[in-house]
Amino acid sequence: MTFDPAAFMQDSQGRFVPVGMVKDVDKARHELVLEIVGKAQELRQAMARFRDDAMGDVAAFVQLSGEKYGAKLGGDKGNLTLVSYDGRYKVQRQVSENLVFDERLQAAKSLIDECITEWSEGSRDEIRALIADAFQVDKEGRINTGRVLGLRRLNIDDPRWKEAMQAVSDSLRVAGSKTYLRVYERREDGKYEAIALDLAAM
Repeated sequence: MTFDPAAFMQDSQGRFVPVGMVKDVDKARHELVLEIVGKAQELRQAMARFRDDAMGDVAAFVQLSGEKYGAKLGGDKGNLTLVSYDGRYKVQRQVSENLVFDERLQAAKSLIDECITEWSEGSRDEIRALIADAFQVDKEGRINTGRVLGLRRLNIDDPRWKEAMQAVSDSLRVAGSKTYLRVYERREDGKYEAIALDLAAM
């Protein structure tokens, strides 16, 4: 006896159930879910094609615009905003870089600890708290780059502190980047509102 897949439906536990034993409502629900998922997958593919086409068009326009002035521009790199002539629409390309620290951050932390230990007790409690907060790790064990980089804004005239801040700068590197494309329409109040391409945002 040969197995006929059309005569069975597979349940969530991987078992093959004869079609005749499956309730009509369960069959109808199954078909509805497959139909919606199929349309969602087609839409995802269409959105991916739109993104790739739009990114390519923006890069080509940047290069074309640069050639008008005899300049060679990186067509697909960097943040930029293109606005329609009437100002009603704008397209933004944003590059988000994933910044991480290498082992030199530990050298910076060591120098900072030396400064804190030597500075008089009580007079720099705020800075002590700020530094402790900056070097805290999240649930994944990562250090918040924004908080650490924020330490460089502190105006502290100590050679070791300055050396530590240089070590912080030197330890920073780009681990990767992601490019986003956002499209906006101007509202009647003059503010731009993103044209939602996310189902949850509609």
